[in-house]
Amino acid sequence: MTTSAAPALALSDDLDELVAEIEARFDDLTLSRVRAWKDAAPGRLAVGCLPVLAPREVLWAAGALPVFIRGAGDRIDTIRGDAFYQSYICHLPRSTLELGLLGHLDVLDGMIFPNTCDVIRNLSGVWQTTFPQHFVRFVDPPQTGERATAAAFLRADLDLLYRDLCARTGRAPEPAALAEASEAYAEAARAMAALAAARLAEPWNLPADEVYQLRRAGDAMPPRDFAALVTAYVTAARGRGRRAEDRIRVCLVGAFCEQPPVALLRAAERAGCYVVDDDLTLSHESSPTAPRRDGEPMASIVHAALTTPRACAVRYDEHGAAGATLVERVRACRADGVLLAAPSFCDPALLDQPRLTGALDAAGIPHTSFKYSESSGQFQSIREQAGTFADSVKLWGTA
Repeated sequence: MTTSAAPALALSDDLDELVAEIEARFDDLTLSRVRAWKDAAPGRLAVGCLPVLAPREVLWAAGALPVFIRGAGDRIDTIRGDAFYQSYICHLPRSTLELGLLGHLDVLDGMIFPNTCDVIRNLSGVWQTTFPQHFVRFVDPPQTGERATAAAFLRADLDLLYRDLCARTGRAPEPAALAEASEAYAEAARAMAALAAARLAEPWNLPADEVYQLRRAGDAMPPRDFAALVTAYVTAARGRGRRAEDRIRVCLVGAFCEQPPVALLRAAERAGCYVVDDDLTLSHESSPTAPRRDGEPMASIVHAALTTPRACAVRYDEHGAAGATLVERVRACRADGVLLAAPSFCDPALLDQPRLTGALDAAGIPHTSFKYSESSGQFQSIREQAGTFADSVKLWGTA
């Protein structure tokens, strides 16, 4: 069995049915569709991945479905998960543990924790102790600007992960499987690029909450199935025929790890904004470049991981260019301003804001900022703040 089989997903061309499918996948906290995928063929694994960094191609080549775990949002009450952590850290590890303790993640065979911050690093140890049946791996991205050293370090880490997972699925760790997996994710990346382009062109036809839930549906889907779903949605959404409203175009920045509730996105758009770009699901961004077939597809995966991701507070910024990069992105999106949204107690996002706002101020780009929690239920103050920001930009061109 290869990892590059044609998509098995039966899709409607009716937009309402597609949106219903997307919402159902987003709401599937028990991962029932992942269980169905595993049951369809013996030997398949499902491995949970915490944001932001995950070696998807390596997992898929080994016969394991990458399943991004981004907490439960505002859809469950976090009770037992709170007992593991102090009050002054972000909410993501609490609700992730709550999902595990409720049995919602029992279908997973393992978990991968990237070294994005102290909280996620510590969660890997808590998880290993609490769920000893899981394969647990801590992935530490290179923290050096010396490209050869970084590539060698990451290559050794991913080679070991690939061999270990193949040993569990009974597959040989072959370069051909890595090349096929890379091609499958390149197809998904091309579909995502088409989605981003359609959103930039017609944000009134592709609202932020739908686009967000669509990308979240891809958290637990085979890559070609996800590409097919994205393509079907873009085609249907662009034909809905809505008229553009008098709103400003904004980029949403800082919500790359703990996710805001969908209602927050709706509140921002209803307040007078079109969210045309965001960093909510950076895990799905990758280079659509085809992998090399010279026996070294792992080298292509490592190169892409080190060179193509967009700037983010938890990624090494060798030249301190994150602010300038954000300014370039805002201009490329033809955005009128920036919403800086960060989870409460998120040190990487909040510590990164001053250099981002400094670059935006120097470029004359309006911006406003607010904090949230994934379990937030009231957004009136955020809606008022976003509305005031939108009005100020429309009237005076500044916040």
